[in-house]
Amino acid sequence: MNCKVSMSREVSRRDSLHGAGVSRRDFLGGAEAVVFAAMLNHAYAHVAPEDLAGDEEYWKKIRNAYARDPKLINLNNGGVAPAPNSVLEAEIDAIRYSNQLPAYRMWHDLEPGIEDVRKKLALMWNADPESVAITRNASESLQIAQFGLDLQPGDEVLTTSQDYPRMITTWQQRERREKIVLKQLDYAVPVRNSADLVRMFEQGITPRTRVIHVSHVVFMTGQIMPVREICALARARGITSIVDGAHAFAHVPFQLSDMDCDFYGASLHKWLSAPIGTGMLYVRKDRIEKHWALMAAPQRMDKDIRKFEEIGTHPAAMHNATLQALEFHEQMGAERKFARLRYLKNRWAERLSKVAGAKMLVELGPNQSGAFGTIHFDGVDPGKLSDALLSKYNIFVVPIKGPGLDGIRVSSNVYTSPEEIDQFCAAVEAIVPRA
Repeated sequence: MNCKVSMSREVSRRDSLHGAGVSRRDFLGGAEAVVFAAMLNHAYAHVAPEDLAGDEEYWKKIRNAYARDPKLINLNNGGVAPAPNSVLEAEIDAIRYSNQLPAYRMWHDLEPGIEDVRKKLALMWNADPESVAITRNASESLQIAQFGLDLQPGDEVLTTSQDYPRMITTWQQRERREKIVLKQLDYAVPVRNSADLVRMFEQGITPRTRVIHVSHVVFMTGQIMPVREICALARARGITSIVDGAHAFAHVPFQLSDMDCDFYGASLHKWLSAPIGTGMLYVRKDRIEKHWALMAAPQRMDKDIRKFEEIGTHPAAMHNATLQALEFHEQMGAERKFARLRYLKNRWAERLSKVAGAKMLVELGPNQSGAFGTIHFDGVDPGKLSDALLSKYNIFVVPIKGPGLDGIRVSSNVYTSPEEIDQFCAAVEAIVPRA
């Protein structure tokens, strides 16, 4: 498909790319797009997401939008996900276009497209565009939040032992350099009651607590955290809230306006399937002015969300092609997508839970887990199990080891078929008894 990005003041529009995004008819390209659009607008308009989750005719249209390696079953979409063809082609076309005259085309023609991305992201997640920065990944977004706070020796940061290692390392560097105090809370898995997690944070707060840092979806297990309640807890006590949304954004349906957090960081190349190297940072509007940028910005930008994007030379093609990923996500629908992802997760989780020595490390309810989960097998090393799955069955999963837990993390995506889930289950059932 030849997606086009618009250039204002250019006569050669036919050779340009259209930064405002593809139309619904261009979603999959050609006749396939027309069929899919008709399905959305008519036959499936009033079908509940849960009822559509197992409709393979519908989801086949989604799978056809991706170019995949037919020899490999990818069940590690939590790390980074492939982009649909329309997204990849928009990115490549923009790279080719800018490469012909980078100093002009990249900055003059393509870079302004970041504003369209900002507006679309804000619109879809109900936020003020002037509170949304476009970054390169969740780590950059969250480090902007972490390093930009003024903290004093003895000030406490409250998080968990299951939060993302890079973000823990960031706090630990501040701990070594500035003598702040990092407190990591431990909790057992699977979590039976989300209210227990809220109480855990509440009991961890002291008069010196300045920051609560919490993952929306825990990368180790797939646990959905009660972030709204935890953020409300922080706000009531005047504590800064930072939410790691790397595994939740475009996965778990929510609105930023309902979160009431101070900072929310996410990667867009995970569950949104945007180009690799794209992320976003939401900053509560009244926090922008006093928050330091990770890379220096001029004082005149103090109140401008764009000060967090001052990183030097970077390709505009990646963030501009995010528009196609947003269109793709919007046409599926957040609730439909979530229901499908849960349908696939529950298919393998329920079956493999019956294997001797198996233990799911996350509950399967919709408030507890979504697209992925981690499963433990007694006496089985998760690294060896993942190696065997890849070498013998061409199935890619990731081993997980954390405080008091270990297992394999399984994260399918909207292009995954039930047949692939069943092949994975059969492979595990063949390996684990022998192990």
